[in-house]
Amino acid sequence: MKLSKLGQIIDKRTGASPVLTIIFCFFMITFFSAQAFALDWVSLHEQADSLIGIELPKTSAGESKTVDALYVLGLVYLSEYKDDAAQTIFLEILAKAPDTIEAKWGLGEVARRKYNLTPASQTFEQLILQFPDFSPSYISLAYIKFNLKEYKQAIILAKHVIAQGQENVDTSNYVRAYLILAGANGMLAQNGGPLAKVVHGLGVFSLIKKAEKLQPECPGVYFGLGTFYLMAPGFAGGDIEKANLYLEKTISLDPHLIDAYVRLAQVYKQKKDIVKFKEYLSLALSKDPKNFLANEVRLENIKIMDEN
Repeated sequence: MKLSKLGQIIDKRTGASPVLTIIFCFFMITFFSAQAFALDWVSLHEQADSLIGIELPKTSAGESKTVDALYVLGLVYLSEYKDDAAQTIFLEILAKAPDTIEAKWGLGEVARRKYNLTPASQTFEQLILQFPDFSPSYISLAYIKFNLKEYKQAIILAKHVIAQGQENVDTSNYVRAYLILAGANGMLAQNGGPLAKVVHGLGVFSLIKKAEKLQPECPGVYFGLGTFYLMAPGFAGGDIEKANLYLEKTISLDPHLIDAYVRLAQVYKQKKDIVKFKEYLSLALSKDPKNFLANEVRLENIKIMDEN
C-alpha cells in the first residue's frame, strides 16, 4: 500500500476517493469486525510506562486476567525487550477478544522487531486505515520507513502523531514522534546538498529538546542528542565529546538500544581510536546481527573491520 493512500486518511482535509472507500470497506469486512474491541489505550500505555523496572506480581496458575491487564503486561514485556513473551500475551488477548486492535498492533510490533517488515507494515497500514486515531501504528510504521531510508514518509507519519495533540497520545509515543521527526530530518540534511542541510537540518536540535522536555531521562532523547552532536558540523553545534557523553548515558539507561553502540563506535572512529571503534561495532552486531545501522556502518568500514 502506498503511503499516498494513507495520506488521505492522515490529512482530514482531503476527501476520500472512491478507490480508497472501497479499500476502507474491504478492510472493515475482512481484517476487522464492525464491532472492534477498543481499549483506553492512552491510559494503558501510560500505566505500562509507570511499571517499567518494577517486578510485577506473579499470578497463580489458571488465574484469569482482564484484557486491559493483559495488554499492560504485553507492553511491559515489549519495553523489556521480551518480544516472545509479549507475543504470547497479545495472542492470549485475541483469543479472549478477537477484535482487539491494540493486540493486533502488538503482534505487528513484535514482527517489526523480528525484522518481518512486510507483514508488520501491512498490519500497521491496515490499522491506520481502520483506526486513524491509534497513534502507535503510525510510530511503528515510521520506524520501518526510517530503517528503509524512506525518511520523508517517516516524517509524514511522525507529524501526524504530533498533530493529534499531546492530550490524545501517550507520552512515550508523543516523544517518539518528535525523535523520529528529528532523526529523519537529520538524515535528509546529512545526505542532501546545501539546501537540504538548511531546510531539514536547522530544526533538528529544537525537536530533540522538545522531546527532552517531555521525558528528560528517556534513553531515546539521550540517543538523539548524542547523534546530533556526532553528526552536526562544528559550526552547527557538533561536539564529539558531548556525543560521547550522551551515547554512553544512552547505553547505561538502555543497553538494548543497539543503534547507540553503533553511533558510539563512530565517535571513537572520529577520535581515531580504531580499537574502540571495532569493539563497539562488533558488540552491536553480536547483540543484533540484523540491525540496519550496524550493518550499514560495517559495510562502509569493511576493510577496517577485517584488519587484525
